[in-house]
Amino acid sequence: MTPFKTAIVGCGKIFPMHATSVRLSEMAELVAVCDIKEDRAKKAAQEYNCRYYTDYDQMLKEADIDVVQICTPHNTHAPLTIAAAKAGKHVLTEKPMSISVEDARAMIETCEENGVTLGVIFQNRYNPGSQLIKSALEDGSLGQVLGGKCSVTWKRTDDYYSKSDWKGTWAQEGGGVLIDQAIHTMDLLRWFVGDEIEYVDAQMGNRAHERIEVEDSVEGVVKYRNGVFTGFYAINYYSYDAPVEIELHCVKGTAKMVADRATITYNDGTVITRDKNPNDTIDYGEGVKIYWGVSHSKQIRAFYQSLATGEKPFIDGREAFKTQEMIASIYRSAKEGKRVYLAKSE
Repeated sequence: MTPFKTAIVGCGKIFPMHATSVRLSEMAELVAVCDIKEDRAKKAAQEYNCRYYTDYDQMLKEADIDVVQICTPHNTHAPLTIAAAKAGKHVLTEKPMSISVEDARAMIETCEENGVTLGVIFQNRYNPGSQLIKSALEDGSLGQVLGGKCSVTWKRTDDYYSKSDWKGTWAQEGGGVLIDQAIHTMDLLRWFVGDEIEYVDAQMGNRAHERIEVEDSVEGVVKYRNGVFTGFYAINYYSYDAPVEIELHCVKGTAKMVADRATITYNDGTVITRDKNPNDTIDYGEGVKIYWGVSHSKQIRAFYQSLATGEKPFIDGREAFKTQEMIASIYRSAKEGKRVYLAKSE
């Protein structure tokens, strides 16, 4: 097959994972990069032997591309997606898909109106441990979910925020520990439960940072329409990046995930575990965090496979919207100090 011609917008920290994944795929070819900082765009273009732009609209008009992969600050995901869709380009954007429910809906509607595909990165669903738990829930071996909980306790110092010109702000990041660090774990827990959300009730605060205006701690409950309650707790002022934890209490056993390792303990004493393959690695280059692993590449490859077959991506805009709506509702609940009921998810 003829590879899809791809452009990546945003040449920051996450860029190498997307660019390397495209380079390793026989289904895609990186032909252009774009960044408002010319030095970054030029360096990326030299490394990946492609054209570079500093003007996104110009790139959409001039470059012969089929797909745009978005790796930019959160508040730009919606306008960049909408512009690409109107230009007839498929879009794969980093999480979160946007910083508001309204923007997320506009992204979905514009892509559908223009007949292009929208995918959103939630790569942890591709982890072997995540797949084990989801399979056990779907095949009924774990039985009905009775309750769940998750925790994320990581370290993001004021120095970390001082090195960014957009993180730590409501206007550009759209939040703090919840929308940036904990969103992947929150997405997994919601995906595991697999039901529509009835309401959320949350509290948040900035308890340990001086440089940011967003939350560094958040906790609360998500109530699902099937009666399941899940609790969540996230901070980014811990002393190190501790392994994330998820637990699901089910009728026939308990599923636990610590970092990437999943353990299912059935009521009859049977124990099944699954972890990432230590030999399953990709060299993304200098400066890329090791714990990001290979699942980015798995999702990017799967996205291009869906384009080639004309099928809906595993995590398309409408699926990602469910998590976006949950996150936005948690922020609203915490800001307004009241329970927030969700309309039926799209």
